[in-house]
Amino acid sequence: MSTGTLLHFRERDPLRPDTEDSVGAGFAFAAGAHVLLITALAFGVNWQSSEPVAASAELWSAVPQVAAPRAVEPPPAPPPPAPKPAPEPKVETPPPPPAPAPDPQIAIEKEKAKKKELKAQQDKEAEEKKVEEKKAQDAKRLADKAEADRKKKELERQTAQTEDQRKKQLERILGQAGATGAATSTGTAAHDAAPTASYRGKIVSAIRPNILLITTIDGNPQVEVEVRTGPDGTILSKRVTKPSASKEWDETVLRAIDRTNRLPPDENGRVPSPMTLVFRPLDF
Repeated sequence: MSTGTLLHFRERDPLRPDTEDSVGAGFAFAAGAHVLLITALAFGVNWQSSEPVAASAELWSAVPQVAAPRAVEPPPAPPPPAPKPAPEPKVETPPPPPAPAPDPQIAIEKEKAKKKELKAQQDKEAEEKKVEEKKAQDAKRLADKAEADRKKKELERQTAQTEDQRKKQLERILGQAGATGAATSTGTAAHDAAPTASYRGKIVSAIRPNILLITTIDGNPQVEVEVRTGPDGTILSKRVTKPSASKEWDETVLRAIDRTNRLPPDENGRVPSPMTLVFRPLDF
């Protein structure tokens, strides 16, 4: 745009309407303004992308003087490690020589000796066992004998006591009957009277509860005993007229008669005296 144009534009009356020249001038002014704006933007971008200039400065100030620290002596270096001893060479041990083959005769002799020793030990144990058994049997035999002696003494005591009671009772009975004979005398009427056939069963029933066997009786031995009684059946005396093969059975029968003390009367009310009674274990 020329200077005359600009002056003309400035001198124009603002109240007057725009002409064609003023429009062109405005367009040209706008285009110029845009060009300037673009140029300024480009210059600003280039200015921002330039490298900044580095600056450095040193500051100094008064620092108090400090004595330098005493130098520390370094520790002594450790001694070098002792060298490892060289490994000793491995000595190969030779294998042991093979054992000699056993002599079969020696093995046989050892087996025989072992069997002989075992048999001797067994024989010794058997002998010791036999001795122990004999000791036990002897001890039992002595204990049984002591028990038998004790029972025998007790039986003798009871028998003596029973005999004494019997004599006293006989004397009392004879005294009540007015008899003048001795305590061992008997009347002829009682002696002559024979028992009935069923009387033996009554005698067995009276004596059976008093048969107390201390030991087992072998077989069926028979013993005959004569029994004398008073008129009321009280047993006055007894004696073995025919012993059996077992002394134990004979003594058992005599003890049973003593315990019975009195025999039952026969059917006629009398007790036959004297009577011979037969005793067998199987009958009782």
